[in-house]
Amino acid sequence: MNHTYKMLKSDIELFTSCIKTVRVYVVQPLGGDLIDIVDYGGVMEKITPESIKINGSYFSRK
Repeated sequence: MNHTYKMLKSDIELFTSCIKTVRVYVVQPLGGDLIDIVDYGGVMEKITPESIKINGSYFSRK
């Protein structure tokens, strides 16, 4: 199975994914095209200017 992904950066992208209950992953850019998957996440439950709650865990937006 081929998986594609999009890095969500703007508020609009985050809110749209939250409303559509899209499954998201938490990643950390390593430079270039490389990323590290921090958490396999789930559906976003809450978004604040400082953090995002995904599947019961909070992650910093910074």
